[in-house]
Amino acid sequence: MIKVLFVCVRNSARSQMAEGLANALGGGKIEAHSAGTDPGDVSRFAVAALAEVGIDISGHKPKSLSDVADIDFDYIITLCSEAEAACPFVTGDAIRLYWPLLDPAIQPGSDEDLLNAFRATREMLIVAIKSLFVSSM
Repeated sequence: MIKVLFVCVRNSARSQMAEGLANALGGGKIEAHSAGTDPGDVSRFAVAALAEVGIDISGHKPKSLSDVADIDFDYIITLCSEAEAACPFVTGDAIRLYWPLLDPAIQPGSDEDLLNAFRATREMLIVAIKSLFVSSM
């Protein structure tokens, strides 16, 4: 079982989506978690974007780094520059990766514009997760 931690500042969008996608795409071989350096509420747009592809993260709760500090991760993947700078801890021999993704929550415009930004982020995460984990399983 590959244990992965996805980190963003708020643990509300990118990292929550990555957790849901990795768990779904991993076919039981990935145990994904997410956390934030300053957790907020899970975005309704993140929930909606994943629901469109059959993944339910409506029950996800934001977590801080201290909530997952006792887990020995194989990979720690930061998804924004703020988290990369603020995330100095690495547990065990974790491989640390940085996937810089723009925050879809700051997209200006209507709710539809925001949802489109979350959809684009979802698609980028699917490609990255499949490239790193699924193709090697």
